[in-house]
Amino acid sequence: MESTARLPVVIVAGLHSDARRRTVDGLLRSVPDSVALHHDLATAADDKTVRREIRDASGPISHGEAPLVNDCACCALREDLVPELERLAAAGTTRLALVELWDSVEPRTMAEVIAHATESVDLANVVTAVDPSLVLPYLANGDDLAEAGLAVAASDRRTVGDTWARQLEYAPVLALVDSEDADDQDRALLAQLHPTARQAAVGSTRLARLAFSGFDVDAAAAAQHPACALLPQETEDAGVATLVWHSRRPFHPERLYRALEDLCCAAARSRGRFWLADRPDTLLGWDAAGGALCVESAGPWLASLPDAAWELIPPVRRAAAAMDWHPRHGDRCQHLVFTSPGLDRAGVQSVLERCLLTDQEYAAGPEAWKRLPAAFDSLLGSAA
Repeated sequence: MESTARLPVVIVAGLHSDARRRTVDGLLRSVPDSVALHHDLATAADDKTVRREIRDASGPISHGEAPLVNDCACCALREDLVPELERLAAAGTTRLALVELWDSVEPRTMAEVIAHATESVDLANVVTAVDPSLVLPYLANGDDLAEAGLAVAASDRRTVGDTWARQLEYAPVLALVDSEDADDQDRALLAQLHPTARQAAVGSTRLARLAFSGFDVDAAAAAQHPACALLPQETEDAGVATLVWHSRRPFHPERLYRALEDLCCAAARSRGRFWLADRPDTLLGWDAAGGALCVESAGPWLASLPDAAWELIPPVRRAAAAMDWHPRHGDRCQHLVFTSPGLDRAGVQSVLERCLLTDQEYAAGPEAWKRLPAAFDSLLGSAA
């Protein structure tokens, strides 16, 4: 390989550390002249350093350390990783570089760093390693990462469940280990959580081929945005169900707020977008796993923008809005998806519908809606 060639890089992520290591080892054996880089963040808080290992199919090649940056292990990883990849690219002897992320590091962060930081490498794909028998236990785990010893910084407030959900849903390729404990329900849950993912067995030639199939970091980011996310479709298999719930009527903020605990605990995973009657211009994202719910502003609904501002909106966002346009409300809608074994579809739907404005409240119109109790101020801040 010539030194001017761009080095293909594959990110391998996942909280299932044994599955992740087996995935990397299998790719090292399958792809000649490949190496893996791994930054161990486990002792970073105590040692104030991040330990780096580079290995090939025969074992470790080198070790190194990088100091913490702003008391953040993940920041140190970012600072150290790119120069190491550039060094490998310049040497011209490596066919594939595998970046094995530490347990709770999310692939989106590192994919965007690698894709935009250097011209000498090419982000070839992102893979999340999965033990199917552990999908539900990890998804249902509401413990803080800090409690599990998996936080990457003192300010890390993520939970095991929501971190695992993002690792799983971001990657277009899932590498599956053969687990005797996995059953049909585990496999159905995995398929419903990420129906567009390409699955491949660890150590298979299919996985080695997928490693080089290409990755679009901008398209991946767009697919995670609540306005245009590729959410699962309604289905049921092996005791696992996915409910897709739509409505054009806005939520009553106080009634929805009181129902949040019931809704976020009703399913192993729920996500989507919604709107509140007292915040008609704000697209809100819904993201729940492990009994923990994150509600946050995802920007304006396009219907609230002046025509001139539409030119500044990415085409994929405009296309998503156009496909779901309503003559009165524009792109404003409720689109929430709930996935879980034993899901009480009727119960979830009943709770959601009780949270909508009544006929009388709806008829009062937008000016009256804005005077409804601002129950979400504690989560979102006061309305603009």
